[in-house]
Amino acid sequence: LTGTSREQRAFQYLLAHAIPGDPHHILQTFDQWCYHCEHLSCVGPDKEAYATSGRIVERVLLERAPLRVLELGTYCGYGTVLLAQGLPPGARLYTIEGDPRHAAVAEKVIRLAGFSEQTVELIVGPSEEVIPRLREKHGLMKADLVFMDHWKRCYLRDLRLLESHQLLAEGATILADNVLFPGAPHFLQYAKTCGKYHCKVHRASLEY
Repeated sequence: LTGTSREQRAFQYLLAHAIPGDPHHILQTFDQWCYHCEHLSCVGPDKEAYATSGRIVERVLLERAPLRVLELGTYCGYGTVLLAQGLPPGARLYTIEGDPRHAAVAEKVIRLAGFSEQTVELIVGPSEEVIPRLREKHGLMKADLVFMDHWKRCYLRDLRLLESHQLLAEGATILADNVLFPGAPHFLQYAKTCGKYHCKVHRASLEY
């Protein structure tokens, strides 16, 4: 009725209630919107008592302290802010979003949270087109951590692209969300059987 998308309405709520420059409060306000107003497919609250994708992301960031992070599927920027707030000093996050409308909202969310383009670079375009030019156009030599949270059918294709373009650092971590539900069976089979990865499945609750 308003002519605005759910994502735009969520951002208007952030503008009205979140503290600019405070990533943690940005995420808390996002969570309030998703619990009480409209559901968005974010990675889920990072401070719940039970396991969520958000808490797993936080733990991996703490353990690995990656300097170059690649996110596939920015959506509204929730996961991007979660990743960015956990980066060690001097680290850089590259995030790819295929939908220009979602990217426009995410850009505002990321900057509202206080992250500059030097820390977080948002790249708009299909992942299969962006990945091959990450090194030449965007300066990403090798990623220490890749977070996949885009279309599940693209997980395997994009992992193979990252491999073929030698964009994975030695010992890199690939964190893929929702591989069981809604599911990415071909990706999961490849990760488990190709011999290149140590594979672990984390059981987590659905967001919100």
